[in-house]
Amino acid sequence: MKVLLFGTCLVDTFFPEVGEATLRLLRRFGADPVFPQGQTCCGQPAFNAGYEDTARTAAAHFLSVFDGDAPIVTPSGSCAAMVRHHYPELFHDDPRMLAKARRAGERTYELSRFLVHVARAHEAGLRGRGTITYHASCHLTRSLGVREEPLTLLASLKGAAFVPMADAGRCCGFGGTFMAKLPEISCALAEEKAASVEATGADTVTGCDSGCLMNLADALRRRGSKVRVAHLAQLLAEGL
Repeated sequence: MKVLLFGTCLVDTFFPEVGEATLRLLRRFGADPVFPQGQTCCGQPAFNAGYEDTARTAAAHFLSVFDGDAPIVTPSGSCAAMVRHHYPELFHDDPRMLAKARRAGERTYELSRFLVHVARAHEAGLRGRGTITYHASCHLTRSLGVREEPLTLLASLKGAAFVPMADAGRCCGFGGTFMAKLPEISCALAEEKAASVEATGADTVTGCDSGCLMNLADALRRRGSKVRVAHLAQLLAEGL
């Protein structure tokens, strides 16, 4: 099955290992991933900041680059939510582009959703290690409704122990442009989340959005914590 991989800005710029892990997972479970070379930002930062014209330009480019019938897979609940829910808003008064936006949204999968509902990766007996806790990011859960899929994948890891985190769905403080505009509040929220991570006793915290994990990693580093921060794709790929 051909799938189109949307790498996202954060993965491309800061976390290429997440993109590599995603490729390994897709190939392991029978997909033929293609990385469209012309891809850029999905437009979410501009959209969140209120620059709808700029966001619309980025969205139109995305729809052109990812045109077709193949599933679009991305290791980001945040970016998947942008395509699925906000692209139709941007083109609500343009029937032709609205139709393209809706088709793209229907084809777009956040990685954990694809791995559970299409690839059935949780049935593969992947290996894991150590004790893992999980941060449920805001856009993944609230915008996409993806709640159980990451937990299903983590529970399936042989040799790893999963420990739930108190208030796992509470915001980590990243929030895209919120982090840059209101750093004091962002850091305070990240500090609370880091304390929740450490309270689990886990040696690894994972999640499905690189922005959240970047914020958590910084907060944990400031606390002198030794807890490892890794995207879900990395943990799963390690078990191949």
